[in-house]
Amino acid sequence: MISHYQTHLLSQTPQLLSFFPTSSSSSSLTLNTNLSNLRFPQTLSLSRSRSLTPMSINSKLSNGIDTLQLDLPQQSELDRIAQVANTVADAAGEVIRKYFRNKFEILDKEDQSPVTIADKEAEESMVSIILENFPSHAIYGEENGWRCTEKFSDFVWVLDPIDGTKSFITGKPVFGTLIALLYRGTPILGIINQPVLRERWIGISGRRTTLNGQEVSTRSCPKLSQAYLYD
Repeated sequence: MISHYQTHLLSQTPQLLSFFPTSSSSSSLTLNTNLSNLRFPQTLSLSRSRSLTPMSINSKLSNGIDTLQLDLPQQSELDRIAQVANTVADAAGEVIRKYFRNKFEILDKEDQSPVTIADKEAEESMVSIILENFPSHAIYGEENGWRCTEKFSDFVWVLDPIDGTKSFITGKPVFGTLIALLYRGTPILGIINQPVLRERWIGISGRRTTLNGQEVSTRSCPKLSQAYLYD
């Protein structure tokens, strides 16, 4: 299953998809295996030759949260990344819908969590699209771990094709595909995609979170007793 870090970052509320961390340190990133190579030297870039004039962001979201000063790729590059990420989500969705509520073999991982052919095929479809468009980017997949021709990369994709495999196995559409992209250790894009219900949340640094193309946000809630959480 997905790690605690990825679940916290991607699965709690759509608000978190704005991806503005409370600390500039990337040392808090923890996954099931040692990913210290998610912290990238500023001088190293394995990306294609391109213009990467930093874009500074220092604004306030609608809920009053101040964002940090971040150096990000240009807006045009973020647009292309988002386009590819949507294609990645589409590809995983096609695989998952093919197996949903059908017969397939269920295997147990070393940690006794289940994995299916849908998990594996969906991840491979995602990886192939990313490598086709960004061959220098690194990938950390739930099923196959770290993939990169080098030990470091400015861009790292973190993928979980089916977060909630038990729900998928039992035919309940309460699972999702999780996609994140980190730039030099900072998350800059995240997607939660529910391929059966066809609901897709997208968060990009500096932009409002969207659900199926419509901007969304959390409501004002000054007291915890007034809060509602769907889990």
